[in-house]
Amino acid sequence: MKSRRNYLILTAMTLGVLTSAFLFPRNISAAALQIGATAPAFELKNVDEKLVSLAGAAGEKGTLVVFTCNHCPFAIAYEDRLIALAKEFQAQGINFIAVSPNDPLLQPKDGFAEMQQRAKEKSLPYPYLINEDGSVAKAYGAARTPEAFLLDTELKVVYTGRIDDNTEVKDVKVNDLRNALTKLVQGKPGDIDPKTTAAFGCTIKFRK
Repeated sequence: MKSRRNYLILTAMTLGVLTSAFLFPRNISAAALQIGATAPAFELKNVDEKLVSLAGAAGEKGTLVVFTCNHCPFAIAYEDRLIALAKEFQAQGINFIAVSPNDPLLQPKDGFAEMQQRAKEKSLPYPYLINEDGSVAKAYGAARTPEAFLLDTELKVVYTGRIDDNTEVKDVKVNDLRNALTKLVQGKPGDIDPKTTAAFGCTIKFRK
């Protein structure tokens, strides 16, 4: 009986840790780039081993920078949705850039070779850049994967946060990122509402 009680306690503690680490959205904090701020420039290695800069990959009507990765179940859940959004909105002038900010020493599944394999398997229609020291994610104030930063033609932030409100497609009620992308394509970034949402997902594994 005692061993069963200990097992139940351990299980509850484990679930609590997992919930706090993965399920709860992070608070919207001053650490994240504020709406209207100019996005920090960067140049990172793409899965094709070429360097890609923010300025060089920017779209005619805007740019989406999304911090994501290979291993996180939340990032995996949203991968197909991001691909579909990219195919739809890149044709309308908004380019997508995916950045993996995890330290491969802490999460080997997010190593460069693994990223190359993933990009090939999914035929990613956008650059998938490695930021193994997490410096770019820190500059943007990102804390989760996935976490989106939508920029206008002047590379100023017009939306930050989640992609939508549920990892299960059938249960999505609010398509925050799609709505923001639509307004930006229409040339109405001021009409994006809300402009900031709380991202939820796995915590970024920053280099120690």
